Amino acid sequence: MNLNIKFEPRAAAILGALIADSAALGLHWIYDSERIAQIEKTKGLVFVQPDASDYAGVSGYFAHGNKVAGDSSAYGELCLLMLQHLAQHGQFDRVAYQTEYRSYLGPGGAYVGYVDSPTRQTLQTLLVLKPEEFPEHSGADDDQFVALATIPVVVATHVGSQAALMTQIDHVVRLTNDNDTAVTAAQYAGCVLLNVLHGKSIAQALVDALPNADEEMASLVKEALQTKTLDSAAIAKRFGTACHVLEGIPVIAHIIRYAPDYRTAIEENIRIGGDSCGRAIMLGAIMAAYTAQQNEQSASIPLEWAARYRKLVVAADACERQRAVTKT
Repeated sequence: MNLNIKFEPRAAAILGALIADSAALGLHWIYDSERIAQIEKTKGLVFVQPDASDYAGVSGYFAHGNKVAGDSSAYGELCLLMLQHLAQHGQFDRVAYQTEYRSYLGPGGAYVGYVDSPTRQTLQTLLVLKPEEFPEHSGADDDQFVALATIPVVVATHVGSQAALMTQIDHVVRLTNDNDTAVTAAQYAGCVLLNVLHGKSIAQALVDALPNADEEMASLVKEALQTKTLDSAAIAKRFGTACHVLEGIPVIAHIIRYAPDYRTAIEENIRIGGDSCGRAIMLGAIMAAYTAQQNEQSASIPLEWAARYRKLVVAADACERQRAVTKT
C-alpha cells in the first residue's frame, strides 16, 4: 500500500522543509552518532519525543524539554512565520516582518523554546526601537543556520528573475544574520532550490548554483560531491555537524546528491547528529521539491510523517492563502 503523498513542487519545498525539521527535533543537537544509533533501535529515528536522558553522558545539548514530538525547532518556526507573513501581505514587507518577528519571538510572544545567539542579538536590536526605526540590517554578525530558515519560503514564492531572488535573499538573511558567509550560503542553497523548481536534476542544480557561492564554499561543496556514493557519516566527520553554514552546506549538498529519496535523505541527516534541524530546512525543501516532480510515488513525503507534524494544517492553510493572494 502506498502511503506517500505528492504536493505541487513549490508547496512541497515549503512543507518538505517544515516536516524535515519537525522529524529531526527529538534528536537535535546530539553530537554522538553511536548514541543516535542506539536510540534508533529502541525508539526509532524520526519524530522522537525529546528526552533529556538521551543526551546524558554524550556530547550534545538538550534544548527542547518544553516540546513534544511533532513540534518544530526555532528554524521551523521561522520558516512558518515567513510563510504566514507572505500569506497575509502578499509580498515581503520588511518592517512588518520585523514587527511580527519581534512580537512572536520576543518577551510575551507566542514562541516558547530555545533562542540561539543570532536570534537573541536580533531581538536586542529590535526591542528598543520603534518599527519606523528598524534598520535594514538588524541581524547579528553570525554565520549560524538560522540564516537559512526562511529561504525555502522565499524561493518557493518568488516570481521574478534569479538576480532579483539573490538580492531578496540578501535582504532577508541580513535581518537575522548580517554576515557575508551566511548570505552566500543562503544564496547558494536558494539557487539550488530554484534550479530544482525549474526542472533541473539535483546534480545539475548543485553545479549550476556554484557561481553564487564564494570560493571557499564552492571548494567545500565540490569536495563533498566527490565520493560518488552516499556516505553521510564520512562527510559529517570531514566537514562537521555544528551550527555553522560552512559545515552544514557541504553535508546538505552530499546528502541531496546521493540520497535516493526524501525519506532516506531526512533519516541520514538525523543519523549524523549535531544541528540536524538546521540542515533539515534546506535539505528537506530541495529533496521534496525534486521528488515532487518525479513519477516515483515512493520518493515523496511519507504520509505518516506529514500527519505527525503538529502544524500541518496551519502550514497548508498558509500555503493556500499565499497562492491565492499571489494570483490576485
